[in-house]
Amino acid sequence: MIRLIGVLIIIIGFIFKLDIIAVVLTAGIITGLVGGLSLNEILKTLGEAFITNRYMSLFLVTLPVIGILERYGLKERAAALIKNIKAATPGKVLTTYTLIRELAAAFSLRLGGHVQFIRPLVFPMAEGAAKVSYRDLDEHSIEQLKGYAASAENFANFFGQNVFIAAGGVLLIVGTLSELGVEVTPLQVSKASLPIAIIAFVLAAVYYNILDRRLAHRLGKISQGGKQ
Repeated sequence: MIRLIGVLIIIIGFIFKLDIIAVVLTAGIITGLVGGLSLNEILKTLGEAFITNRYMSLFLVTLPVIGILERYGLKERAAALIKNIKAATPGKVLTTYTLIRELAAAFSLRLGGHVQFIRPLVFPMAEGAAKVSYRDLDEHSIEQLKGYAASAENFANFFGQNVFIAAGGVLLIVGTLSELGVEVTPLQVSKASLPIAIIAFVLAAVYYNILDRRLAHRLGKISQGGKQ
């Protein structure tokens, strides 16, 4: 039971909002020591894991670029662009992004991401559409829009990626089922994932339509003529 102390350390670290990397490393080292590993073995394991998954850190390269773009008004330009489309609403913006992102995931195109698209582009566009469509946009509604914008990425990426026949998730499913004695091909998994992706998009579209209705009910809708 004591070997699960790492879980407790992570929970405590998150509760007190401590540095995430420091908390995770501390939890890993303590768990290794409790499990009977030497410090050298623990460091070796951490090093091997980093080398094996080093490509995961490549997204850090995009952060300076996105930071520079935001510094020079990327978010403001995105919001201004969507404000010129009078019929745009937050729900329509998020539905459109969900469709584009899901299609991109289905073809294994690296288009999207919370850091690359949601924060600098999609959320500002949804917020701009909300300011055009609804009056008195409050802080609660803005925070709500942030959550809905993040959900668009999650819906589209999670349910769209397995449509691609060579996706990592598809190969994982094939391998897992094969170990259990169920023989399937990547094409079969891909075909089975297609209707799920379509259903997910339809449900997401309904979800964002409900968002528009809730905002209109709570904040009041502005007509195209500018009157309440």
